[in-house]
Amino acid sequence: MVMAVSLRAAVSVVPPLLGELRSELGFDAATIGLLAMLPPLIFAVFGLLTPALICRFGLEKVLVAAVGLAVVGQLVRAGSGHVWPFLGWSAVVMAGYGIGNVVLPPLVKKYFPDRVGVVTAGYVTLLAVGTAASPQLAVPVAGLTGWRVSIGLWASVSFLVLLPWAVQALRDRRVRRAAADAAADDAGRAPGAAVPGSAGAGSRGAAPAAAPRLVPWRSPVAWGLAIFLAGNSAQTYVYFTWLPPYLTGHGLDPATAGSALAYFAILGLPVSLLVPLWVPRMKNPIVAISLFALFWTIGHLGLYFSPMDGTWLWATSAGLGQGTFATALLMVNLRSRTTHGSAVLSGFSQGVGYAGAGIAPLFFGTIHDATGSWTWSFATLGVCLAVMMTGAVMINPKRYIEESAAAPVPDALPRST
Repeated sequence: MVMAVSLRAAVSVVPPLLGELRSELGFDAATIGLLAMLPPLIFAVFGLLTPALICRFGLEKVLVAAVGLAVVGQLVRAGSGHVWPFLGWSAVVMAGYGIGNVVLPPLVKKYFPDRVGVVTAGYVTLLAVGTAASPQLAVPVAGLTGWRVSIGLWASVSFLVLLPWAVQALRDRRVRRAAADAAADDAGRAPGAAVPGSAGAGSRGAAPAAAPRLVPWRSPVAWGLAIFLAGNSAQTYVYFTWLPPYLTGHGLDPATAGSALAYFAILGLPVSLLVPLWVPRMKNPIVAISLFALFWTIGHLGLYFSPMDGTWLWATSAGLGQGTFATALLMVNLRSRTTHGSAVLSGFSQGVGYAGAGIAPLFFGTIHDATGSWTWSFATLGVCLAVMMTGAVMINPKRYIEESAAAPVPDALPRST
C-alpha cells in the first residue's frame, strides 16, 4: 500500500514545476518531450526484465531493490544543476518504479489470493492518492522551500516502503534458519532417513516442481492486455505532461493548472475503489471499459473545443475515464491462474504497453509545434482510444495466460522405421 502511494508521485510532481525547471536547468521543448517519454519507456524496459529478476531473486528482494533505486534517484536528481543529469537520474527513478509496477500484482496474488479484488482496490486507490497529491503540493511547497525540496520530498515516502519489508525479511530469515536447523537435527538423529528436498537412502529426493515456462508472445491474452494498457497509458501520460502547459497557454495561471492536473489524478480514487469490486462480477468487462472510454472521449473533446469554459467538467470526465487503468491492473490477476502467470503477464503487458504509450506525449507536443494547432495533437488521443478498445476486445473473453503461453515440451525423437 505504501509502495502504491509512491509509484506515480515522482512522475506527476514535475509538470507543475516545468516553468522553474526551464529557466534554471535549461529545459526546452525537446527535453520536455524526452522527460515525458521517460516514464513509459523505462517502465517498458523494466517491465520486460522484471519477470526474470523475480524468478532469480524472488518478489520481495526485487521490490526492496526497486525502492532503493527510486530513493537514490529522487534525492540525487533534486540536486542536479543541468537538464541532462536531471533526466539521467529521473531514468533511475523510473527504473525503480518500473520494477515496482510489475511486482505489485503478483505480490497481491501471492499473499492475498482470496482477497485480490479488495487489495487491488486498496493499492490502486493509494496509487491515485500519490498521483494527485504530488502535483497539488508541488507549487506551494516549491514556493516555500524551492523546487528541489518539492521534488526530493517524495523520496521519504519511498523510504517508508523499506521499513515493513525489512521486518518481513528478518522474519523470513529466522524462519529459514529454524527450518535449516530442524533439518540438520533430523539428519543427525536419523542418518539414513531422507530429508525432504534432498537425497535419501539410496534414492533421489523430489525437488520442488519448477514453474512452467510461459512465453507471453504466444498469448492473445498477453497481447490484448498490452495493447489495452498502451492505449490507456498513452492518454494518461499526455494529460500528465501537457495538461498544465496546455491550460496555461490558454490563459490559466500555473497554480490553477497544477490543481487541474491534481484534480484529474485524484478522480482515479472513486473508480479505483469501484473497478476491482465491480468488474470481477461482470461476464463481459468490455461493458465497463466502454463506459470509461466514453468519459475519456467527452474529456478530450471538451478540452479541445472549450478549454477555458467548462475546464473542470472536462477534467472530471477525463479523470473518471481512468477506470481503464484500474481495470488493466485488475485484469492481470483475472487473466492468470498462478503467481508465476501473474508476474509474466504483468511484466509483458506493462513492458510492451508502456513502450507503445511512450511516443504519445512526444507526438502530442511535436505535432503542435509543427502545425501551430492542437487539432492533430488531439486527433492522436482518438487513435489512442481506438487502440485501447482493440485490446479491450481481446481481453474480454475469460481465458488465462497459462492456457496459451505455455512453452511446448519437446517430445522424444521419433524412432526411425
